[in-house]
Amino acid sequence: MPSRRHGIADDLRNQISTGRIKPGERLLSETQLAAQYMVSTPTLRSALAVLQREGLVEKIHGKGNFVRRPLRKITYVGGQGTLDTGTAAEAPLRVTVRTTKIRARGHLTALLKVPPSSPLTEFLCLSHEGESPHSLARIYVPRDLVPAAVLSELPTCEETVARFAVLRPPSAKVRETVSVRLPTPDEASALRISSALAVLTITRVTADITRRVVEAALLVLPGDRADAVFTTHHVIDESRTQG
Repeated sequence: MPSRRHGIADDLRNQISTGRIKPGERLLSETQLAAQYMVSTPTLRSALAVLQREGLVEKIHGKGNFVRRPLRKITYVGGQGTLDTGTAAEAPLRVTVRTTKIRARGHLTALLKVPPSSPLTEFLCLSHEGESPHSLARIYVPRDLVPAAVLSELPTCEETVARFAVLRPPSAKVRETVSVRLPTPDEASALRISSALAVLTITRVTADITRRVVEAALLVLPGDRADAVFTTHHVIDESRTQG
């Protein structure tokens, strides 16, 4: 019932835009909403899926559907590998980090240019704005480049990276690959987004002066609020411009 689905979505969208249902507020249960609109539960869920794709509603497993609070824009600054997440007036992001010892397999062997089963350390970083997930990053480093002290629990992903970055060889080359795709089920769950909402992904591979890959970082950003900015600096040969 496409017309009923869109009619329900239009009504809920109007209630959200006019403030009748406020940011952070929990919607009625799916059973209650289905009864209210006199439709089946699958039709009601289809209508909610429209709002989830638009970023207006988020479904939290075990809790229900909530009106999503306005989230800050995410800007990835290419060449620096950093996220510009807003002004100092905004609340700082809360970042959780989980470190895991793994073995290289699949695409990781190609990214890091290591044999299968090579020992790696994975840093899984999930940032939150309030209670809402903001961005997801997985950082992989050959285990021999990670000091043991870094494997202890740390408050932020940036501190984690900084702790081992200063102790490894200086980078000579950074390659960044930007793509847009649908999220994996795990990514959609972690970021609380619809599986139909595209994500912006940044794959950054860093090599040292010996051409050894010292880090592979995989960043996933919700596509409804993410930009990637790259600035190119051209070197002018002054000898050619003279005479």
